[in-house]
Amino acid sequence: MVTFDRFTLANGLRVLVHEDPATPMAAVNILYDVGARDENPDKTGFAHLFEHLMFGGSVNIPHFDGPLQRVGGENNAFTSNDITNYYVTLPAANLETAFWLESDRMLSLAFSEKSLEVQRQVVCEEFKQRYLNQPYGDVWLRLRPLAYTTYPYSWATIGKELAHIEEASMDDVRAFFEKHYTPNNAIMVVAGHVKTATVKALAEKWFAPIPAKPKYTRQLPQEPEQLESRREIVAADVPLNSLYIAFHGPGRQEAGYHAMDLISDLLSQGPSSRLYRRLVKEQELFSELNAYQTGSIGPNLFVVEGKPLPHIDMEAAEVAIWTELEALKQEPVGNYELDKVKNKVESTMVFSEMAILDKAMNLAYFELLGDAAAFNRETAQYLGVTAEAIQQQAKQLFRRENSSTLVYIATKNAG
Repeated sequence: MVTFDRFTLANGLRVLVHEDPATPMAAVNILYDVGARDENPDKTGFAHLFEHLMFGGSVNIPHFDGPLQRVGGENNAFTSNDITNYYVTLPAANLETAFWLESDRMLSLAFSEKSLEVQRQVVCEEFKQRYLNQPYGDVWLRLRPLAYTTYPYSWATIGKELAHIEEASMDDVRAFFEKHYTPNNAIMVVAGHVKTATVKALAEKWFAPIPAKPKYTRQLPQEPEQLESRREIVAADVPLNSLYIAFHGPGRQEAGYHAMDLISDLLSQGPSSRLYRRLVKEQELFSELNAYQTGSIGPNLFVVEGKPLPHIDMEAAEVAIWTELEALKQEPVGNYELDKVKNKVESTMVFSEMAILDKAMNLAYFELLGDAAAFNRETAQYLGVTAEAIQQQAKQLFRRENSSTLVYIATKNAG
């Protein structure tokens, strides 16, 4: 169990503290409740661009990394469709350094045309290298808008297109910061060799003076139920034909989420999983095959992706996948098979309770979902999933009319 204390500053910043005297280190994690889904559909990629801009320096600290490195600290960040998360690890004795660095960029990020231009170029280059100029790089640029017609998960965190980043103006950037980077839109977790009283004093000193800003009400359009299958076929310069089948599934806080997550493990967790054992090893149809869910707060996608061997017809490969999905619907999974994936999840959860940074991130995320204490109940949620629940969720997921299929045909095979 991960224990913690919680308090909220007058400006709305929620602070959680996990005391762990077994380590000399401390982790400071700040989660901002903003992701790609909060962007204007005509100005996408801003949440990710902002992640880069936050390292461009604040008004008082021109180089964020310098002071942190001098006290033995490290930092990084990531953006998803739901959140933007920043984290620092450093010797606990130097904890205050993290506080004044993070508070200063929350209060007064430096908005300069030079910084914006530098980071805009960095992000554009990332867009080209990772999404446009490598095999299968544009999968999510295609699969998301194929599967989502309305909900703003229809674009990747990098954005819909390069032009949205290339044309980002200083006014756009300032408006995004003012709307989302506020103390009342953030959750800070401090974990490690710290005391709650010390953290509270530092939070009051460094973060309390930052004024709260109007809290916007998130109003996202709902994704309508998918009533017919969708399909896109792309001829591309890729090494092998490739297949992606996406299904709409429950969001992170909905009933059925944990069953859906276990289904992904049943299908593709390790060499004894169903897809690998039957379609890779026994029938020798695929060179690789995976199943996973996107883990989103909003409406999820469950994805099965695979690369058929060169001599295997794409239609036959697709039929083989559907046969395995139908098998999950037809009969309950056996106790041994289900217990095996549950044990794997349990061991993973145990490891997530060991590192202070993992604990800080998890507490922040579950606090965003509604209650950080729910992290301690997460293992029980998985262990409580029954074979009947697995079968019921499979029936709900694996319907033709609930599927969006993206097929890559290698151009050397297209003819």
